[in-house]
Amino acid sequence: MSAIELRGVSLAYRGRGALSDVDLTIDAGERVALIGPNGAGKSSLLRCLAGVAQGRRGAVLLDGAPIEGLSREGVARRLAVVPQQSAIPFATRVEEVVALGRLPYEHPFFGPREADRLAVRAAIERVGIAGLVGRDARELSLGERQLVLLAMAVAQGSPNLLLDEPTVHLDLRHQVATMDLLVDLNEREGVTIIAVLHDVALAAHFFPRLVVLDRGRIAADGSPAAILTDELVRTVFGVDPGHVRRQAGPVAVGAV
Repeated sequence: MSAIELRGVSLAYRGRGALSDVDLTIDAGERVALIGPNGAGKSSLLRCLAGVAQGRRGAVLLDGAPIEGLSREGVARRLAVVPQQSAIPFATRVEEVVALGRLPYEHPFFGPREADRLAVRAAIERVGIAGLVGRDARELSLGERQLVLLAMAVAQGSPNLLLDEPTVHLDLRHQVATMDLLVDLNEREGVTIIAVLHDVALAAHFFPRLVVLDRGRIAADGSPAAILTDELVRTVFGVDPGHVRRQAGPVAVGAV
């Protein structure tokens, strides 16, 4: 069963095309990375998958239903999003930010229940940010803030998780820890994971399916071993294929 599907989706910003007639089906329980050069349409595609892109043409289906026909609460219960950057305009403790992930489930009159508080505590422990509890989220580094947003999405407990460059502000240790967490959510709990990644090596190592975007279109879709060919690296990423080192397992990329 498909979790998210795009049918003939196009998107333009101020008259400039970002996506052109994209068809994409992602089945429930898949782990998919969206990769490609800068300006290829990766984040635009993710915004379409999340149902927040303005001026989109074509259909976006979430669990088989048109996403625009679902309530905001209905979408939030099915889909969690971790943005690349998010401003926090007022003083908010870390645990309060994480608790925002439980808003779709809170009782309209009685607020958070014990199950919500347990979910928040579990998400904080799982992402490894217990040491940040009590701090003002505005005072965190960009990497720490990224982990808080990830914990918020984990607390949300949706079956589909979209992430826009989840490792961009993280050091190497936290990059690997974040990828391990996504693999665990996917393999142990069946969460569908869709992530925009700039690091091709990281994507190839942790994701069994890659979707390569180039100039608003899907240039390749498949396993890392099948699609990361010399020709694709040369034509899409614009680098010498000699910078790509193939191993028996994942593909390791040098200068891409």
